[in-house]
Amino acid sequence: MKRFLTFLALSLLSATAHAADSYSFGVLSQRSAVLTAQYWNPILDYVGRKAGVNLLLKVARTAPESNEATLRGEFDFVYSNTIFQPRLAAAGYQVILRPRDEAITGQIVTLADSPIHSLKDLDGREVGFPSLAAFVGYAVPMDQLLRLGVGVNAVFGGNQEGIMGQLKAGKVIAAGVNNQVMRAFANRENVKYRVLWESAAFHNIPIAVHPRVPKDVAHAVRLVIDGMELDAEGRKVLAASAQIIAQKPPYGFLSSSPADYRSYTEFYRNTLVKDIK
Repeated sequence: MKRFLTFLALSLLSATAHAADSYSFGVLSQRSAVLTAQYWNPILDYVGRKAGVNLLLKVARTAPESNEATLRGEFDFVYSNTIFQPRLAAAGYQVILRPRDEAITGQIVTLADSPIHSLKDLDGREVGFPSLAAFVGYAVPMDQLLRLGVGVNAVFGGNQEGIMGQLKAGKVIAAGVNNQVMRAFANRENVKYRVLWESAAFHNIPIAVHPRVPKDVAHAVRLVIDGMELDAEGRKVLAASAQIIAQKPPYGFLSSSPADYRSYTEFYRNTLVKDIK
């Protein structure tokens, strides 16, 4: 009965949503544009058809550029965990969904055969980070280094997999990373690595909506994404996209709210890192 009611609600929303309207869906730059498109476009196509709207993928070249677009309110929907930064909060994006998978952590990692065995060993060394905009890839690990008094020369790779590629090539001795993106990258690229430090867990990257988006559209999109695992086609789309980036189950998103992300705002309120972009 619950599944029937969910599908009935989806059908009604699809019929009443703004069918002729298009809405941009911004995705924080973590991977290459090609991988990002391969992952998200099938999901957005499915959601758009079910919700009765057109969702258009928008990906900036780097995470800082994505943040600037977010600050300007250029995205109608956005998949990003940088919306909690104090300067970006003014854009007014509100969380509507969070991933069903495990929480993410920030890590500082080095290659398995590296001579580095502790964070203290990194003092004065070049350490890689995705960008100044990365939450668990930069802000969280850099905060830990500052609290320990470990001074490093930060090198940036543009996005998560960009700096992971530099770590693999030996261009940096260690890197700040998102644990899930690092694990998937290592599986695809056959990289053996060692975790020097790991943060507390944070809810994974949410989907948020800009306040200008009509409430019925936001509700329709939220309901369709939340219900993807109840639909055979939806499950197939999620599994196929996950395979592209070596993502482990569970897949998809569930309804959420800003209250689920208080740990982000508390971190930004107390962090020692001052150059977050």
